Amino acid sequence: MLIRPPRSVLATPATKEWMFGKAAASGADVVFLDLEDAVVPAAKEDARDEAVEALTGRDWGNTERAVRINGLDTPWAHDDIIETVTGAREAMDTLIVPKVTAARDVWWVDVLLTQVEKKLGLAERIRVQAVIETVEGLINVEAIAKASPRLTAISFGAGDYSLSQGARVGANLESTIPYPGDIWQYARSKILVAARAAGVAAIDSAYPDYRDHAGFEQAAQRAAVLGFSGKLVIHPSQVIIANRVFSPSKKEIDLARRHLASVEQGEAAGQGAVSLDGVLVDAFHLRWARQILARVSGAS
Repeated sequence: MLIRPPRSVLATPATKEWMFGKAAASGADVVFLDLEDAVVPAAKEDARDEAVEALTGRDWGNTERAVRINGLDTPWAHDDIIETVTGAREAMDTLIVPKVTAARDVWWVDVLLTQVEKKLGLAERIRVQAVIETVEGLINVEAIAKASPRLTAISFGAGDYSLSQGARVGANLESTIPYPGDIWQYARSKILVAARAAGVAAIDSAYPDYRDHAGFEQAAQRAAVLGFSGKLVIHPSQVIIANRVFSPSKKEIDLARRHLASVEQGEAAGQGAVSLDGVLVDAFHLRWARQILARVSGAS
């Protein structure tokens, strides 16, 4: 199901029309129009029409177009799905579901989307991303990751998750008390492993201080080292950094090509392992090189 793991997933309030043009031109792999946290209750219903107008009335280029609905425990979620899909039709690629707590949440969205798609005669199925933002969701993340063939990514929402866990963090979601390491290491690792086992992308949490580019880059690099495919971003200025960090570097690409050539030459000579720059290169390095080069070409 996974076609191209997104490096940057940009949040844009569905009620802020002046932001739509900047979002479309940001270069983000995914832009989602937010009906949830960025919209006050009194504006929830009108925000659906604004999201539909933005999706259908603008040129988004190669950007994946998404809508984040309200939580399934709210009175808005059902109509969020029906009205935005009915209005946007082929102009919506992905539906983002916040605060997913169990596999049944993804299943329910899948069933409703299937009904709406059949009713409208849509040729392409709408994809789904699930956001883990509660301790219950983290406990059930393995089942969530395999709940539907529509699911292409799982994101970590550290803000609401910190409330669910009772963590003591500041506005930038970092510990307010000195802590030896990353306080979200367990949550990140559990989400990442579940996503990888299910064959879907893993997207790291947002970095709220959008003016701190150095801090954002460091956070993105740490997530990339773990194996995350990309990061939630809240400002267009973070997009270029995320796209660079979560793409293979020139050094990685060059080394992958050298490994690939060395192993293939060794195989042609009947050797299962060869030496490159004093390092043993074998089948693992061949798989690593192919994975790196697949990311360059946009394949999974």
